[in-house]
Amino acid sequence: MKFSTKEDIEAPIDAVFKMLCDFEMFERAAMRRGAEVQRTDTKSAPGVGMGWRTAFSLRGKRRQVEIEMITFDKPNEMVFECRSQGLVSLMTVELVALSRSRTRIMMSFDIKPLNLSARLLVQSLKLAKTSLNKKYKLRVAEFVKSLEERHLSA
Repeated sequence: MKFSTKEDIEAPIDAVFKMLCDFEMFERAAMRRGAEVQRTDTKSAPGVGMGWRTAFSLRGKRRQVEIEMITFDKPNEMVFECRSQGLVSLMTVELVALSRSRTRIMMSFDIKPLNLSARLLVQSLKLAKTSLNKKYKLRVAEFVKSLEERHLSA
């Protein structure tokens, strides 16, 4: 099951990619929302092999997710593989320069079940795909707007 959307941002591609590589900001944001986040690598610069172990509550159940960066193509693309109980997800962030000061961000999230219970979960998500897709697009639009405001205030 795949969710995808694209948004344009008034910022140069290099500036957008640099903001997207501020992983410490994302870690702090997740912790503010109640997640436990732990780095699993020792890399000082962003790149393939970066990893995180996260734990959070979702729908009354404790979830654990292992995240690893599997593609890092500066300033065009980052791909993250997320593994949890019975699910593998790929999160792809692609950037395309539309002009010197405008960039298109394309984000996709592809979920694949590995066992029967995960397959049932994905099947139930498919029933609500329209509303979930709207929420996904709204969240990405809000995120891109926050990046744009961050760029303009810098």
